[in-house]
Amino acid sequence: MKIINLAKGIDQLTVDIENILFEGLWEMPKGVTLNSYIVRGEDIAIVDGFCGWDGIPETLFKLFDQLSLDLNKVKYLVLNHLEPDHSGWITEFKKIHSNFEVICTDKGAELYKAFFGEDEVIHVVNDTSSLDLGDGKVLKFVTTPHVHWPDAMLTYEASSGILFSCDAFGMFGTFERSTFDDDYTDKEIQSFQREINRYYANIIGAFSPFVLKAIEKCKNIEINMIAPGHGLIWRRRKDWILETYQRLAHNQRGEETSGITLLWGSMYGMTEAVVVEVENKLKASGIDYHIHRVPETSWGELLTSVWTSKGVILAMPTYEYKMFPPMAAAFEEIGKKKAQGRIAFRFGSYGWSGGAQKELDEIHDKLRMGWHFVAPYEFKGRARQEDIEHVLTQVDILIRKVKESE
Repeated sequence: MKIINLAKGIDQLTVDIENILFEGLWEMPKGVTLNSYIVRGEDIAIVDGFCGWDGIPETLFKLFDQLSLDLNKVKYLVLNHLEPDHSGWITEFKKIHSNFEVICTDKGAELYKAFFGEDEVIHVVNDTSSLDLGDGKVLKFVTTPHVHWPDAMLTYEASSGILFSCDAFGMFGTFERSTFDDDYTDKEIQSFQREINRYYANIIGAFSPFVLKAIEKCKNIEINMIAPGHGLIWRRRKDWILETYQRLAHNQRGEETSGITLLWGSMYGMTEAVVVEVENKLKASGIDYHIHRVPETSWGELLTSVWTSKGVILAMPTYEYKMFPPMAAAFEEIGKKKAQGRIAFRFGSYGWSGGAQKELDEIHDKLRMGWHFVAPYEFKGRARQEDIEHVLTQVDILIRKVKESE
C-alpha cells in the first residue's frame, strides 16, 4: 500500500493485488495495481475508489487513515466507472460516512441505484459539466461510454492538468520502484508492453471503436499527467500511452499487427506431430511468431497473442463431429472480443469422421469475424508425408500473405 502525492492537494492511493483472476476470468501472472485518488479543495472528492478483491475495502480505509483523511470533509464520490473493483467499497464506506454526493454519468446513476440504493444525492454530469471544489480545484468531465462499460467517463482536474482515466490507458502489472512512468527507462517501459497488451486485449479490446473516440476527445485537453485506475501514472510518456492505445484499438481489425500466432490442441499426438513441423517452418522463415497449446495456455494469453498478430494458425483435431472443445471455446472468445480481419489457416486430424471445420465456420460467421482463410486441410489418422507437405505448403502461403500485408 502506498500514498503518493501527485500535485498540491492531490494524492494517489495505490495497492498491489496478486494471485487473482481479474473479473474472475483473466489470469495475471504479474498482478495488478488498484489506484484511487483524493482531490482536496475546500471540499474533498474521492475519485475512483477501490476495494480488495475479496470485496472488503479495508486496504482503502487503511490508506485513508495513513493520509489522515477527515471523512467528514469528503463531500463527493466521483465515480468514473461503477464496476465493483472501483465501487465495491461504497457499501462499507456508507457505514462510516454517509453524508456525501455522487458524481457520475447518466448510465452511472442507473448502476449506482442498482448497486447501492437511492439514498444519496446523485449529480449526473456530461461533457459540459464542472465541479468547483474550492481552493483552485475544479473538476471537469469527459464522457467515454463503453470504455469499457456504458457508464464510463474521465475526470480532469484543471489546475494540475491531471486526467483521472479509470480503466482507460491502464495496464496489468505491479511496480515496486515507482508508480510514475518517468522513473523507468525506455527499455523497462518496453518490457511492460506485454502487460499493456494483455490488459487491452482482455478488458478493453471489444470496445475499440469507443476507445478511438475517447482518444479524440483527449486531444482537446491540455494533459500533464494521466492517472488510471490500474497501472503506472503517465507523465513523460502520456502521449506514448495514448498512441499505444490507438494502435491497439486499430489491432481489432488486424491493422498495425504483425507476425503469426499458432494455437494448437491435440488429443493423442497426431495433430501435435504436424504442429512440430509447422513450428520448424515458422522458425526457418524468420517471421515473428507465438505458439500456445490449448487448453494449457490461459484465454488471456491466447487473446493477447491473437490481438497483436496479423496471422493465425489453428491446429486441432475433430472431436465427436466438432472442434476440439477447448479450441472451440477459445476461438469463440476471440470472436466475442472482436479480433477481426486476421489471415488464417486451419489444419488437423480426424478419426472416424470430420466436422471440426464446419463448427469453426459456424462460429466465425456467427460472430462476423471477417478472417481471410487459406484453404484448410484435414488428414485422417496419423499424418503421412504427403499430408505434412500439404500443410507446410499452406503455411508457406500464409507466411507470404502475412508478410505482404505488414
